[in-house]
Amino acid sequence: MATTLSLAPLFRHSVGFDRFNDLFESALRSEAGTSYPPYNVEKHGDDQYRIVIAVAGLAEEDLDIQVEKGVLTVAGDKRESNGDVTYLHQGIAQRAFRLSFRLMDHIEVQGAKLANGLLNIDLLRVVPEEAKPKRIMIGGAESADSRPVSEQ
Repeated sequence: MATTLSLAPLFRHSVGFDRFNDLFESALRSEAGTSYPPYNVEKHGDDQYRIVIAVAGLAEEDLDIQVEKGVLTVAGDKRESNGDVTYLHQGIAQRAFRLSFRLMDHIEVQGAKLANGLLNIDLLRVVPEEAKPKRIMIGGAESADSRPVSEQ
């Protein structure tokens, strides 16, 4: 039984949040069971984030990180294979993967490093001055009409 979810009521009193609608729809369509490789999304302070992906057995040249149109994509594939090895038990998965993370506005990738089988991708929110909140002053009656109300 398929369930249809309409997000229209959420956006009735909103302006410019159409990207959220796309985000929710893509989350609903995403495949269940895409948990490989395991990863964490961490918050370090108000504007710093880190994505940590477990990539055991992969080297830097086996990984590809790209950012395009607000989507961070991490792909991995073991490029070299050792044909001389016969595994009696292979518990370390080394299959290809592709993870995508939608980055909100003003989130920039600062760098990535691979250490101890963990790929760390550092993110930083850099809000430009024009996007920061600003106070709007309310003009008095003088701004609409320079005469006081009693003189009109």
